[in-house]
Amino acid sequence: MTALVVAFAALLAAAATATPGTAAGAPYCGITWGSGDKTTGPMSSAPLIAVRTGQHDCHDRVVFEFDGPVTGYSVGYGETYTDGEGLALSPYTAGGALLRVSLRAPAYDDEHLATVPYRVGDHAANVVRYQTLRDVVFGGSFEGYTTFAVGVRARLPFRVFLLAGPGTHSRIVLDVAHQWQQ
Repeated sequence: MTALVVAFAALLAAAATATPGTAAGAPYCGITWGSGDKTTGPMSSAPLIAVRTGQHDCHDRVVFEFDGPVTGYSVGYGETYTDGEGLALSPYTAGGALLRVSLRAPAYDDEHLATVPYRVGDHAANVVRYQTLRDVVFGGSFEGYTTFAVGVRARLPFRVFLLAGPGTHSRIVLDVAHQWQQ
């Protein structure tokens, strides 16, 4: 029994002197985003004009750019359906997990002409060699909502935020972490 108490005390002492951030479960790159749904903002009439992606040390990024101010979105893990038709996009989207992205803005102008070159089911970005992103598939735009299925390697933490500019444009940015913990 005494040997067990001594061993336990040694473990406690080692844990107390560990360098912060080295213990299992420490945030990866300081990321504390989580994987729950993120929703905010009202509808906008500013059309989507571009979709692009980027790679960073701790996360991969998808940027949705609009011709005017936009603040409304809903992003979360789960099945994504095409706007207007209700067709599931999971069979057409690469990745181990699917982020459903609903932008509260159209992908067409006042004359109902498309403002992006994608058709429903088109792959909107080349994410070859990305660590986390696997696919970005256009789900359509209907009644002012625009949908994308973002395929990722696994269910990982993500964040969504807004950026103003350039000029009168605005952007909704989706970052997905490369991993959960160190």
